[in-house]
Amino acid sequence: MSAPPGGGGDRIRIEGDRVLRPARWWTPTVHTLLDHLRSVGFTRVPRPLGIVDGTEILELIPGDSGNGARARIVPDAGLRALAVLLRDFHQAAAGFVPPAGARWAVPAETPVAAGQLATICHGDFGAWNVVWHGLQPVGLLDFDFARPGAALSDVAYALEFAVPFRPDVDVRHYGFDTVPDRRRRIEIFAEAYGLDSTAGLVDAVIARQWASVRQVQALAAAGVEPQRTWVADGVAASAEQVRWTEEHRALLES
Repeated sequence: MSAPPGGGGDRIRIEGDRVLRPARWWTPTVHTLLDHLRSVGFTRVPRPLGIVDGTEILELIPGDSGNGARARIVPDAGLRALAVLLRDFHQAAAGFVPPAGARWAVPAETPVAAGQLATICHGDFGAWNVVWHGLQPVGLLDFDFARPGAALSDVAYALEFAVPFRPDVDVRHYGFDTVPDRRRRIEIFAEAYGLDSTAGLVDAVIARQWASVRQVQALAAAGVEPQRTWVADGVAASAEQVRWTEEHRALLES
């Protein structure tokens, strides 16, 4: 999940052309996924370089990322580029079959059928986890919450923050100087991703928001950081965010 300002970033170190992050139980599976993506031509992900003494090592993708990158998707061109990146990732991940004993940070959303997975979700797809050169995405980072699931789950998660599904007084936290036309932004993202319509997307976002609440709570209970701190500090995803979406459909649905 994306961290609130100041959350979690101190766990990541950059040393030359390498990124060092704490390894967790899901890291070996994620590295296998990254190798697959690169092998099928989706090279906009870090090259995994191994796990040493509890630290995962990844090749650095130079560019801009983090919470400051939210402003890159305020222009229509950046928003479209984000949607196309997600579409390209889903297409590249579609053929990935996890190794025996694969472990994910959170439970899979879609069962295995005939030995194949329907798709692999990124799980935290937002502008902050993209490496940008101007308005062009050149990298996709932080696959900690990747897992088998429905592509619509990633689309809904991306829309929540890209539209954003937040009160007018909060939009500045997402890079906006003025209140955006939320319905138009949903339409732009949906078209660029390749959806035929926006029907059902608000309901999908609501479902994904509830899933985010449960996911953060479960990870916090397992002692995973920064989720444990978010919950302790009262800054984690909450039911209030879902209720705002449910109460403001007129701003969101065409």
